[in-house]
Amino acid sequence: MSTTTSDTIIVGAGIIGLSTAYYLSESKSTPASSIHLVDASKELLNCASGYAGGFVAEDWFAPSNAPLGALSFKLHKDLAAKYNGRNKWGYCASTSFSSSQPQDCEEAVGGSGEDWLADGTSRAQAVAADSKSAVGQKPAWLKRTEEGILEEISAKGSVAQIDPLRFCQWLKEQLLERGVTIHHPARVISVSKDGDGQLNGVRLSEGGTENELPCKNLVISSGAWTPRVFSSLFPKSKARIPISHLAGHSLLLNNPLHKVDEEDIESCHSVFATDTLGFSPEWFSRLGGELYLAGLNSTLIPLPDADENVKADPKSVEQLKQCAAEMIGAVEGKELEVKREALCFRPVTASGRPIVCRIPDDKLGGGLKTRGGSEGGVFLAAGHGAWGISLAPGTGLVLSELIQGRVPSANISALTLPSL
Repeated sequence: MSTTTSDTIIVGAGIIGLSTAYYLSESKSTPASSIHLVDASKELLNCASGYAGGFVAEDWFAPSNAPLGALSFKLHKDLAAKYNGRNKWGYCASTSFSSSQPQDCEEAVGGSGEDWLADGTSRAQAVAADSKSAVGQKPAWLKRTEEGILEEISAKGSVAQIDPLRFCQWLKEQLLERGVTIHHPARVISVSKDGDGQLNGVRLSEGGTENELPCKNLVISSGAWTPRVFSSLFPKSKARIPISHLAGHSLLLNNPLHKVDEEDIESCHSVFATDTLGFSPEWFSRLGGELYLAGLNSTLIPLPDADENVKADPKSVEQLKQCAAEMIGAVEGKELEVKREALCFRPVTASGRPIVCRIPDDKLGGGLKTRGGSEGGVFLAAGHGAWGISLAPGTGLVLSELIQGRVPSANISALTLPSL
C-alpha cells in the first residue's frame, strides 16, 4: 500500500468530518499533518452537530443502514470506555420509551426505520413492535397521566446518550494535538488538475486571501450544504446529490428534578411521544441534569447561505415551551429554565439512507479524473438525517478505509450515490 503524503481535504468540520479526520489520522500511512478540515463557519459546531439530541442506537436501523449502525454503536462505546467519555462528553447507557395515548399507542412503534422523519412521526417507528418489553424505571421528570401509556422499546444495552457538542469538541482537540489543520472560516472555491487531468489541488479562500493546497483526496461532508458544495466544485458534473434539508427546532432545559447527590448513579432516558400540540416530541435526558426536546420539524424553512444566519422561529420556540410545560413534572417553586433555543438543518434523503461512498470519476464532469484506489479520489458522506450523531464514528472509520483503499469495516454497499 502506498504511503503517499498527498493532502486529504475534508470540506465540512461537523461530526462526520471530524470523525473521518480522527480515524484517518490514526493510520500509520497517513500523516496527520497531511489532513485539512475546511469549514465556512465562523464558529464551528454552530448547527446540526452541536445542537443535536445525541441519541445513539445499536439496532434501530433499516437493513441498508444496520451494519453501519452496529459498527458506530460499538465505536461510541469503545471511545467512551477508553477516554472516559462519561465525564468528557456525557456518554451514558440509556433506556427508551414510547409515550402515547390509548387510541394511538399502536402507531408508536413499527415501520421501516427509514421514512419516519419525512412522515413527521416518531423515531420509535424504527423499532419493531415485538421489541417492546416490560416498563423499567420510568423517567422521574416525565409527567404521567392516568390515560397515558408508557412502553419500554429498547433492549438492554442497545441505546446510549451523549452530549454531541462536547463529543465534537473532544474530537477537535484530539485532531489539533495530532497535527491536523482546521481552516475556518474558509471555503474551497475550486479544484485543480494536473496535465493528465487528475485532481491535484484545491483553491482555498481564507482570511481574505486565496491559496492552493495540494489535494488528491477530497471529502465532502458538509451536511445540508453538501449539494451546494458539490455543484460549486464540480460545475460541469451532471450528477445530482439527492440530499435536501429539514429544519428542526429544539430546546435545551435544566431538569427540575435533577439531584446532584445522585449523579454517580444517574442514568439517561429517551422518550418518543405520539402527537402532542401538533408534532411528535422527542425527549433526551443527559447526565448533569439537562433535558433536550426536539421533534418540531419543517421542510418550509429555507436553507441559508451560512449557518451563522440560522435564526430560531419564536413561534416554534413557544410551541416547544408549551410542550415542555405539559410533559415535564412540576416542582413547587421552580419554573422551567431554558438553557438554549436552537434551529438546525438536517441533511436528509428521500430513501432515509445516508450517502457514504467514493464518487465515480465519470460523475465529476469536465473530464476530471482521480488517481484511483488508495492514490486519490473524491468521496462523499452526508444525508444521515437525524442519525448523524449515532452513525458518525462508523461513517468516519469506513470513509477513512475507503480513502486508504481498504475494505470497509461495515457493509456500505447500499449507501452509494444513486444512479439518476
